[in-house]
Amino acid sequence: MALVVQKYGGTSMGSIERIKNVAKRVAKTYDAGNDMIVVVSAMSGETNKLVALANEMCEFPDNSEYDVLVASGEQVSIALLSICLKSMGYKAKSYHGWQVPIVTDSSYSKARIEKIDDANIRADLKDGSIVVLAGFQGVDAQNRITTLGRGGSDTSAVAIAAALNADVCEIFTDVDGVYTTDPNICSDARKVEKISYDEMLELASLGAKVLQIRSVEFAKKYNVDIHVRSSFNENMGTMVTKEDKDMEAVLVSGIAYDKNETKIAVMRVPDKPGIAAKILSPLSDANISVDMIVQNVSDEGYTDFTFTVTKADFKKALVITKESAAAVDAKEVLTDENISKISVVGVGMRSHAGVATKMFETLAKEGINIQMISTSEIKVSVVVDAKYTELAVRVLHDAFGLADGVAQA
Repeated sequence: MALVVQKYGGTSMGSIERIKNVAKRVAKTYDAGNDMIVVVSAMSGETNKLVALANEMCEFPDNSEYDVLVASGEQVSIALLSICLKSMGYKAKSYHGWQVPIVTDSSYSKARIEKIDDANIRADLKDGSIVVLAGFQGVDAQNRITTLGRGGSDTSAVAIAAALNADVCEIFTDVDGVYTTDPNICSDARKVEKISYDEMLELASLGAKVLQIRSVEFAKKYNVDIHVRSSFNENMGTMVTKEDKDMEAVLVSGIAYDKNETKIAVMRVPDKPGIAAKILSPLSDANISVDMIVQNVSDEGYTDFTFTVTKADFKKALVITKESAAAVDAKEVLTDENISKISVVGVGMRSHAGVATKMFETLAKEGINIQMISTSEIKVSVVVDAKYTELAVRVLHDAFGLADGVAQA
């Protein structure tokens, strides 16, 4: 007997018929002799509706009450799936995050899991019940509902799998694995059978929508293999696992893009020690993550300080940055909401040169101007005008031979 954790996203839970389909898949795995924990998201579109209601109420909703609101979507999902399983003759028990409990910090809307008390779930599993858990949710030390951020159900599933030493964590979604790039942009994108935690971390952080980044962080930390599969077929998907020698032989594994970024530039800041901290610290205090950073120093004793934040954080970040800019006597603050981040990712880049050069040359041939550059051991990212996103992805996918899997070292 194995312990299987399965997670189903909003698309998989998008209608009564789809929930019935999920119940049949869960029942099939249970009937094979496995203990089952099922983590589910809100029905497709429900969280967006709740977010829209909060934003109609005011421009910056209170984060704590915001979490109470958006967490309600998963309550519907766990109840409907449990009702369906019970109507099929199975024992099932639904849990909110606070009922487990999944204890988090108090960073509302972006909470991090601190510990999981698995006693109640283990007792139900021993009793033969299928445990149906609301993803995305937790509870803090003040007994307030918290949420883990958009896509947080992936993190819930991997965290539960780690806490209970599950044999496998299956993430069911509307795609049947991790592809070399978005198949909606590149028709010849190829499904990857196996990918390392580090590569998946980069792809997730760079805009790939298959897995949420913190779920991969959890998986790497606790050595949880994740099988990414489609809930609409029985095909094998992509295994996210620890790195091996076969992975190192592949120079580039994928091309990622992210249209969810905005650029803020603080112009003509006096070039003095501590300026970067004065601009960025207030953003950090407001729990706003800064991604790419570029600083250009002129001969006149001034510097231009440019960085990117997500579209969700843009309005708040701009208000804070204008205050910081005034405090450091900057000339002005400029913004650009029409940018896109394009990234080339592969563990093979650690030991082979030339990827960045090939990327830059490929984009230059298409007349695509690079605004910002960021690198790590296994990725190169650039910011370009948003209108060039699809073209950049296609030409890079072709340049690195990803359609045929020939991007070998």
